[in-house]
Amino acid sequence: MSHEGTFCLVLHSHLPWLAHHGSWPVGEEWLYQAWAHSYLPVLDLARRFADEGRRDVFTLGVTPVLAAQLDDPYCLRAFHHWLGDWQLRARHASTLWRGEPLLRDLAAAEHRSADAAIAEFESRWRHGFSPVLRPLLDAGTLELLGGPATHPFQPLLDPRVRAFALRTGLDDTALRLGHRPDGIWAPECGYQPGMEAGYAAAGVRRFLVDGPALRGDTAAARTVGESDVVCFGRDLEVTYRVWSPKAGYPGHGAYRDFHTWDHRVGLKPSRVTGKHIEPAGKAPYDPALAADTLRSHVKDFVDTVVTRLRSLRERDGRPGLVVAAYDTELFGHWWHEGPAWLEAVLRALPDAGVRVTTLRGALEAGHLGAPVDLPASSWGSGKDWRVWDGEQVADLVASGAALQRRLLAAVGEPGIARDPVRDQLVTEALLALSSDWAFMVTKDSAADYARSRAEVHTARFDELAALLGPADRDRAVGVAARLRADDGPFGHLDARAL
Repeated sequence: MSHEGTFCLVLHSHLPWLAHHGSWPVGEEWLYQAWAHSYLPVLDLARRFADEGRRDVFTLGVTPVLAAQLDDPYCLRAFHHWLGDWQLRARHASTLWRGEPLLRDLAAAEHRSADAAIAEFESRWRHGFSPVLRPLLDAGTLELLGGPATHPFQPLLDPRVRAFALRTGLDDTALRLGHRPDGIWAPECGYQPGMEAGYAAAGVRRFLVDGPALRGDTAAARTVGESDVVCFGRDLEVTYRVWSPKAGYPGHGAYRDFHTWDHRVGLKPSRVTGKHIEPAGKAPYDPALAADTLRSHVKDFVDTVVTRLRSLRERDGRPGLVVAAYDTELFGHWWHEGPAWLEAVLRALPDAGVRVTTLRGALEAGHLGAPVDLPASSWGSGKDWRVWDGEQVADLVASGAALQRRLLAAVGEPGIARDPVRDQLVTEALLALSSDWAFMVTKDSAADYARSRAEVHTARFDELAALLGPADRDRAVGVAARLRADDGPFGHLDARAL
């Protein structure tokens, strides 16, 4: 039995709908890189824990819009091609890099990684993501978090649209996985006072906020307001050891550099080397050096968790809780060594006397404190809404608000039968309202792509809305079918429920 306290790892898996919307440098390439380097290894790690009979190892959030892509026949075919291309690029690198021993070995390692990914994909992932994840949930190895359909920033949604997006997302997850999530990772940890009532109505029993929303007191879960809905806060003191706005393990000079490419082969040959060194001056990646550094960072993290839990016990007179929460894509995609670090930490913490469990397990262990009234908050810059509701994106916010008004006017009174035109119209509106577009503009990360995506989906919505009259019925059905071929993440989405 553990005696230091409880640790929960929470991973949030999300990418916006990228299928059929560009490939390189922005678009589907993001999906396939994250799939190969994060989703395959993280699910493989979970499966190995399941094979050992481990339960409640960590909490995995998967957004409905990501799950839809990982199950989509078009994406499955394209990803298989991408894996084959990775294998060919590694083979080409072995020729180009043969004069440098470290790089020659790296090319061979890349080829082995591509081979293993292809074997994993062809044996376990041929029918998509859901058949891989479902047995891990059935076995109780993981706890699943869901969320609203297309990852909208919920505080900026009309209450009817907000409720519909959440219900559609939870329905989608239940359909794919046979498990309706009890908890959600609210997109961007966006919260507005009163949202817990909507969660309760949708059957959501727990959600994440960032640590400052609880004024840093994250040592227990709390019921929110007058509800029975529970919030967990990210412990930033611990979480930021790994990944913070300014620092963290992945920036160490020994790790593989995410930003430096050999564009002849589309592979990353360098280690970080130093923060202010230009790509041409970076040293070649040395896996032995990275492995040594990884061991020290595993020990540092375990020591940090134990120290934090001891200080909480001293302060409160009872075992405390640490919740460390990250984007899944950090592990493998952004931080090459991340999956190995993750496995080592999850194995080392129990040896250090720490209970490792899920959010569900933390509640079962009694980590529930007094009720709390939460402020408006997010996990973005400033911990407020500025990333999604600031000056730089004022036009997107105004456009989104106007779109919601047009959406609610267009769906009208529900008919007796489902209407594929209205279903697609609602789908395009939800895609336009994804929180990713404002984030990318505010952070100046492929901002032009983000603006164009919001505009494209809004224009598609308006095209369908203009055809809603009976005179244009045949044309409307044809346009909806054409758009659904590109944008069809949720086959069960029913506009009548809005």
